[in-house]
Amino acid sequence: MIPNARQARRTVTSSWEPVEPLIAGVQLKEVKNVVTDNGITTEIFRDDWALGGRPLKHIIFVSIRPGRISAWHCHRIKTDHIFVVRGLLKIALYDARETSPTFGRVNSLNLSPMRPTLVVVPPLVFHGVQNIATEDAAFVSCFDDTYAYDNPDDWLLPFDTPDIPFKFERA
Repeated sequence: MIPNARQARRTVTSSWEPVEPLIAGVQLKEVKNVVTDNGITTEIFRDDWALGGRPLKHIIFVSIRPGRISAWHCHRIKTDHIFVVRGLLKIALYDARETSPTFGRVNSLNLSPMRPTLVVVPPLVFHGVQNIATEDAAFVSCFDDTYAYDNPDDWLLPFDTPDIPFKFERA
């Protein structure tokens, strides 16, 4: 063995569940790709999954260039449902809720359509995404409230803020 070699950190259980505890209220719903005669069908959201608590009212599609970072933001009212549809994204989450049992916790998830997963982000959990691949990536965000153009429920911090104990790696 080479002296400087280190053992890999365990990230999932033998049943592929994440080892890292999730921020309170954050939900992951791994979904299945269904191979059809003409391609692949993937359910992104169903109301009978009972994720997030309120009906969805607004959906956006976001494309992000290689290496680019879109961070940090949160919502005071809205719940965000994020689903990666192309590429490979790192999604980082930070619990800024002072009354939460996971206040101050960070989660970092690598997501792609290869293992389709819906990430439900509750209000006041800051989140950011980074394209960690060499081609464009894309995701769909679904919200339980519509975007208010005159009074956005969007609260922003720069990607390199010292207020969140997570550092995106610049490409």
